[in-house]
Amino acid sequence: MTPQDASRETEKLCRMAPVIPVLVIDDVAHALPLARALVEGGLPVLEVTLRTPAALAAIAEMATVEGGVVGAGTLLTPKDVEAAKNAGARFGVSPGATDRLLDACEEADLPLLPGAATASEAMALLERGYSVQKFFPAEANGGAKALKAIGAPIPQVRFCPTGGVTLGNAGDYLGLSNVLCVGGSWVAPKDMLEAGDWAGITALAAEAAGLR
Repeated sequence: MTPQDASRETEKLCRMAPVIPVLVIDDVAHALPLARALVEGGLPVLEVTLRTPAALAAIAEMATVEGGVVGAGTLLTPKDVEAAKNAGARFGVSPGATDRLLDACEEADLPLLPGAATASEAMALLERGYSVQKFFPAEANGGAKALKAIGAPIPQVRFCPTGGVTLGNAGDYLGLSNVLCVGGSWVAPKDMLEAGDWAGITALAAEAAGLR
């Protein structure tokens, strides 16, 4: 897969809904009902971060949910890429980008949303062919104002900002011409997961799906 092909695929995913849930799953038993709740609420594209021992098994479970598109976040190494692809991930997300990671995703035909935090990083990815990128960490990096400023001289790049994005500030990002969607964890709060409040999560997803 070429970087250009990867960006075409990630752009399609980013345009499916204004918010991509960023999910940290500790209990595999939560995977299926969580995915169903989010998809039912109008958020079909799901990012499961590889931050817990349950993550890969959760991806495998969630990949079976009709209407959902499940990817793996926090890809750091070629081994992560291989494991994510084997688990059924249909796309990948990384906090930054290295040549080894980009090579691995391209060789595995796994569309990657690579992370960039500066104009130079965004330019380097664009030079390789990645025109759709993750802006991370968004709030710590200056928020919507910073992303607007970075994007002004690089209009070829579209972003999915994540990191500190909430219901309260998501609109600031979504109002930018260089933003396709945002990534956020607020649609699946830990207390609701532990309580099994799937109806509540569906309601949060529906609220997020209505953003623009």
